[in-house]
Amino acid sequence: MSNLLTIPFKKTYPVSVKEATRNYIYAHGGGHPDEFKDDINLWQNLRKDGVGGVVHVNRINTSLLYHAQLVSILTKLPADIGLDIAYAPVFQENAVPVTLKSLVFERCGVLFNLASLYSQLATSEDRSTTDGIKRATTNYQYAAGVLSFLRTSAASKIVYPPDEDIARDLSDTFITSLELLMLAQAQECSWQMARMNQYKNALIAKVAARVASLYQATSQTIRGASPSIKDIFPSDWLPHIEAKFHHFSAVSQYRKSMDEIEASSYGVEIARLQEAQVEAKKAYDVARRGRIAPPVMQDIQSLLEIIQKNLSRAERDNDLIYHHDVPASPALIAIAQTNLVSSMVPSTLSDLTTLIGSGRLIFGELVGWGAKEAINIYNDRRQNLVKQNILDVSAELQDTADQGLRIMHLPSSLEALERPIGLPPSLLRKAEEIRLEDGPTKIEVSIEDVQRLAQQDQAILDEAMDILDNEASEDEAARKFSTLDRLPSHEANVELITKEKRYRTILMQAAASDETVRQKWDEWEQKIVELTWDEGDLETSIPSSTISSSAATTTQGRETQNHARALRVQIEALDDLHRTREQLVRRVQTLAAADDIRGRVTKVAAGFARLAEVTPAMFEDVSDEELAKYDKFLVEMSDIRQRQVAIIAEIQRLNELFLRSRKDDPAVKEREHALQNLDLAYHKYREIMGNLDEGIKFYNDLATILLQFKETCKTWSRVRNQQIHSLTRSFQKMSVEPDPRNSSPPISASTLPSTTRAPQAGDVETIDSVPQPPSAVDSTSQTTPNTSSKLEAAESTTAQPRVGLQTLNPTLMTPARGIRSTVGKSGLGLPALTSNEWDFEDVKLPPPPPTSKRRF
Repeated sequence: MSNLLTIPFKKTYPVSVKEATRNYIYAHGGGHPDEFKDDINLWQNLRKDGVGGVVHVNRINTSLLYHAQLVSILTKLPADIGLDIAYAPVFQENAVPVTLKSLVFERCGVLFNLASLYSQLATSEDRSTTDGIKRATTNYQYAAGVLSFLRTSAASKIVYPPDEDIARDLSDTFITSLELLMLAQAQECSWQMARMNQYKNALIAKVAARVASLYQATSQTIRGASPSIKDIFPSDWLPHIEAKFHHFSAVSQYRKSMDEIEASSYGVEIARLQEAQVEAKKAYDVARRGRIAPPVMQDIQSLLEIIQKNLSRAERDNDLIYHHDVPASPALIAIAQTNLVSSMVPSTLSDLTTLIGSGRLIFGELVGWGAKEAINIYNDRRQNLVKQNILDVSAELQDTADQGLRIMHLPSSLEALERPIGLPPSLLRKAEEIRLEDGPTKIEVSIEDVQRLAQQDQAILDEAMDILDNEASEDEAARKFSTLDRLPSHEANVELITKEKRYRTILMQAAASDETVRQKWDEWEQKIVELTWDEGDLETSIPSSTISSSAATTTQGRETQNHARALRVQIEALDDLHRTREQLVRRVQTLAAADDIRGRVTKVAAGFARLAEVTPAMFEDVSDEELAKYDKFLVEMSDIRQRQVAIIAEIQRLNELFLRSRKDDPAVKEREHALQNLDLAYHKYREIMGNLDEGIKFYNDLATILLQFKETCKTWSRVRNQQIHSLTRSFQKMSVEPDPRNSSPPISASTLPSTTRAPQAGDVETIDSVPQPPSAVDSTSQTTPNTSSKLEAAESTTAQPRVGLQTLNPTLMTPARGIRSTVGKSGLGLPALTSNEWDFEDVKLPPPPPTSKRRF
């Protein structure tokens, strides 16, 4: 039995590399999984022998090769590809393993077991020969080097998910303590070599002093660790390490005392022997209490006997012959340390290319995940740049221009003057658009769809509550027959009931919004219907106005005509600017659709060193250079903004002059008012359709959330029912011989009332009856100015309409088309349904027993 410690292997378990890898490659592109069939098989085969578990010198290269391929794989794939890696804690191979979806965790496990392999090979060497000692010393140093490499290059890169167990045996403190232990044992082997080669006592004392120092550092590291780290070590390890510290402190003083004899310092010799005796006794006491390995105990006992024998001789000789003063222990000069070992990282571990050479790399032809992530990041940056700085700005400029013209009643007031009879072309185009879409019918159908979806969402929520009510009834019925050691339903299902109230509040707010839209439709229905009339009927409904020739030739008439022409010129200039802006948007979209930097990123990635870790940050310069080609569009859009501001300001100035110069002709005013109402009706039609499309999307999205909530209620209820059934069976077993003193008969399925029967296949609350989501209504054919969320936050106590519309005088009210809401918000600035502002977090199941009658 060896007097040195060995690091055991971390036990691992087989994993299905093939399935997880194929699924990842299939889902994330880079090629078809069948293209990498050989790579996947090679990975699976390498793992069988590369994870350790067998003590043989040939397994060193196997583990090093597997580690090198893992590094190569991590340059192509992310750490998490959905592959569960499990390793049991060291020293506890039968304990529950730590399982992580992390290839970095796999790499750390391989490195740890490689260090374990080196330590076991070192311990198994025959140290009675110089060659055996040399091999043991080298292997211990390699073990220390691998542990150092593990600590600095791999373990720190493990990302642990929240609320997941961490691998405590891969913590910095634990690995450091093992590294120091391996160095201490390597130094001990060097001391053994020095003693075997009969080096001078002074040198042997210095080597032993370094052994003691390393063991002391190991002990201090372990004692300074947290309790969870200290508990990993076997109970005899710390006593073994501390006994070794005291043992080699005694050895160092003993060898130094022999050196003092050669220098005729007999008093110092006695002082060092006394110090050696103290340390040897401490080592013996620690070893005896810690029940450490017998070989270590025997070494300490032999040393203690030798020290005591030499101390007796030295004291007798000094008393009879030399009569030297014996200095106190603190007065002794500290023994200098001679370090003969260091952490040795295998060359093939730090320089992977020397191990693989020109050999095959697993997934060598696959684009690395760092490069793919860089491409994804670039695509996201490009998409955000185009959307925020081009598309959104373009829409904002369009809305601002439309709103400004509507406020000034343009161009309807200008067209009323220019065309005293007939209909303006712009109004004819809008009427034709609504006529082709059959606008009123389309609105009525959409309103019915919204109401139907709202009722289906309400039904889903009611079904979820029926499930909880049924569970609560069963719980209450069971309590009449026996005492249940768990919370009643109305206490256990508090979280579910809270969420149900929140969802019901959302539905109430949505209903209020739906009613607001309905009222808006009722208010504007007649005017929107008028826009579907034939051109002749529509023209008949608009009053005509005539301007006498004498009025047109007056100074005021000519001034009005001049201002009207100037206004028309500016409005046409604004239209030209709109077309220029739309062309700019199309150019940008065309460029973005064809923009692909995959080739350039791949070329840059190929230039990196083989097996180098490629991260997205390495492609930052490439991304910036590629995005620079959009700068010219940003400059053009900025110029268009400035030109539009100037044109609208000029239109406002001319409109004021136009209004002041106009004659107060009632006929003109009446025609202008009628045209304005029809123009406003068109914008109201678009606004109502946008509200309805938003409502359809809202209820479809909410249905998915409510179905998930219903399934959670089913699962929760099923767990509670299983508890009752389990208790029933337990009571039945206990009541084979009924005890007349027992006032509460055991529960059985036959004694429960009918309300507690097992759910049937046709019941709403049956576990297997998963309802289908409400049929989604296709709204893609409807033009929507804004399709964002429809409700305000669920915590709001006052239901607000989905779109904020005040009932305004039609003659004063301006259409809402020009009012653009914040991105991701509805017309009232409400968050999108998928926004975390709604607090739609996943419903957490209450703990099983004790947990759940629903009370309001």
